[in-house]
Amino acid sequence: MKRHLILFIFLSILTHGMAQKIIELPHQNPSHIEWKEPEKQFFSKVWDTEVVTNVATPSLQIFKPDPTISNGTSVIIAPGGALYAHSIESEGNEVAKWLNSKGITAFVLKYRLVPTGKDGAQEVSDLSTTNPGEMMKQVEKVLPLSIEDGLAAISYVRSNASNLGIAKDKIGFMGFSAGGAVTMGVLYNYEEENRPDFVIPVYPWISAMPVQETPKNAPPMLIVCASDDPLGLAAGSVDLYLSWLKAGKTVALHMYAKGGHGFGMRKLGLPSDKWIERFYDWSISEGITVPKK
Repeated sequence: MKRHLILFIFLSILTHGMAQKIIELPHQNPSHIEWKEPEKQFFSKVWDTEVVTNVATPSLQIFKPDPTISNGTSVIIAPGGALYAHSIESEGNEVAKWLNSKGITAFVLKYRLVPTGKDGAQEVSDLSTTNPGEMMKQVEKVLPLSIEDGLAAISYVRSNASNLGIAKDKIGFMGFSAGGAVTMGVLYNYEEENRPDFVIPVYPWISAMPVQETPKNAPPMLIVCASDDPLGLAAGSVDLYLSWLKAGKTVALHMYAKGGHGFGMRKLGLPSDKWIERFYDWSISEGITVPKK
């Protein structure tokens, strides 16, 4: 009986601790968009990775580093997936765990997605070939909501910085592909309380969120992409780099010859496999990250 009681208490504490790691973000869904299917996580055979679809309620999952190496820097991660799904492992959880290993607190953002059927990854893969115009029409409806979620995530992290054990002036935003479009939307729409302190667009979907006038107090930026990106995102990444450079802002660009699209944390046996290490080097050189001795 005593053993069962101890086990029950342990499981209760563990469950409570896990629950505290998921934060629902404030939001209001418009009446003209309806999510008929529930949020779902599954392995996509089309994309060969774990995905999440039908996100109607934005949330943050908190990944904390070992307290002995925690350095106060934090990064909000927006996975890609054409706004129809989240590539939740390769461009989300695995990124967060790597950052944790360097003492950086991470937050994986599940921003709102286009409502789909049971397999959003298959749906967008089909639409991109058969009806790209319809695909973009749906993206344009939801992208403003996704950007709101990105801004809400920064507001939450900054307002809770002391409780989270992080510095409120070292909060970064990293987005992949569609998450890169969210990153750009955040950059062009932030106010003082939700301004990111640094940004990392990784093969950003510039055609969904075109380059605009650089903000006057634009944060430092590191852009990552591959020249052979089959979606043609290399040119947009260069344009984004030049916009920051011409405005006299701190910016760096890592353009790999090979890597394709969606490499994330996948190991391809290419130099692009090391992109996240280059981010870490850059963050140290810019004083964004100061490793704990």
